[in-house]
Amino acid sequence: MKGNAKNRIGRIDIDDSALPPPTPEMEQDRRVAVFDLLEDNSFTLPGREGQPAPAGPYALVLAVRDKRLVFDIATEGGEKVAEFHLSLGPFRQTVKDYFQICASYFDAVKRLPPAQIEAIDMARRGIHNEGARTLQERLEGKAEIDIDTARRLFTLICALIQE
Repeated sequence: MKGNAKNRIGRIDIDDSALPPPTPEMEQDRRVAVFDLLEDNSFTLPGREGQPAPAGPYALVLAVRDKRLVFDIATEGGEKVAEFHLSLGPFRQTVKDYFQICASYFDAVKRLPPAQIEAIDMARRGIHNEGARTLQERLEGKAEIDIDTARRLFTLICALIQE
């Protein structure tokens, strides 16, 4: 685990109660992303109104409510720390592109030579990075996350807003 042990997410829950049931593939993507995220992440909340932010590690509930992405953050002891509501609009095209390139990648693995698979995989990683950067920008001033944490959270966002 990198970084300060307090500036991190220690628990994450996905609230998909307002969404259609996930497919087995979506459920597997979520499990992997949650495992990777909990294994290594950096999540820092800024202080508010001259007060330092409560120390982590934090418990995060990630949800989609009223067509908005919700980050509901508490201390591991359950004390509510913050809640952010982000518009899904800035993520929609990137998520759509990501799913399309993933479908192309899985199709390519079955029938194309390694060089072509590698090219598609590079494009897939590029779109994934774009989504992660969008997330970092949208969280600016609310939470500071590194690119690896942003990538893992973007994977979870994709699993939540799969179109």
